[in-house]
Amino acid sequence: MNFSDLLEKAFNFQDYGLLLPLVTNSLIAGAALGIVGGLIGIFIMMRDMAFAVHGIAELSFAGAAFALLIGADVVTGSVFGSMIAALILGILGTRARDRNSITGVLMPFGLGLGILFLSLYEGRSANKFGLLTGQIVAVDDVQLNGMLLLSAVVVIALLLVWRPLTFASVDPVVANARGVRTSGLSIVFMMILALAVAVTIQVVGALLVLALLITPAAAAMRVTSNPVTTVVLSIVFAELAVVGGILLALAGSLPISPYVTTISFLIYVICRGIEAVRSPRRHQV
Repeated sequence: MNFSDLLEKAFNFQDYGLLLPLVTNSLIAGAALGIVGGLIGIFIMMRDMAFAVHGIAELSFAGAAFALLIGADVVTGSVFGSMIAALILGILGTRARDRNSITGVLMPFGLGLGILFLSLYEGRSANKFGLLTGQIVAVDDVQLNGMLLLSAVVVIALLLVWRPLTFASVDPVVANARGVRTSGLSIVFMMILALAVAVTIQVVGALLVLALLITPAAAAMRVTSNPVTTVVLSIVFAELAVVGGILLALAGSLPISPYVTTISFLIYVICRGIEAVRSPRRHQV
């Protein structure tokens, strides 16, 4: 395959207008996921939990794969797997070192279970591949309603605990001394994170969930220190990545995840460049 063939495979806008209605549900779901990813990504970065997200995603993938195997609802299976991982990490991984080691144990276990269930599944191969890398037209009306409901639950739950969670994330020692129940708040946040991971997997897949839950927030934190501006930019970057990825994926024959991750990566690189230009002295070492 030469370069021109690769470009044609990745970007082919023939009959694009006719195909666009096929991804209406995916675009709506993607817009909701952009809000979810932009909001929760801020706390993931502040609490240094990027690795934990990957661990939750692998067990969420295992739950979704099991649901696919037995003919149950994939979203329900994904949520169930995420919740189990979140409870384990929330209860046993109170310290960062413990959390990282537990995540390192959960990741291969969840991935191995997921591969086992997919190998036993005798249905369409696209369904198997979609759990790992996402599917652009996989969101039907029932799944869309479920994803919107889960997204609303995540956003509302985050807004309810925003102030104490921000306090506990910035300085857990002082927050605990001031009466904030940091251990209980950690478990609550892990459950919220589990729902966010489960709903994100439905569009971008289990392997690349970090592109929506971490990269936009990491990029936003590079260009501003204002809390409100950081949240707004994080949501905007997430929306650009997922909605832009869906629209570009429609023009090609590749899974959606490479488009989403590439856009997220480019946004992050640009933000790093802006940071370097603004503070050149920091990078002269």
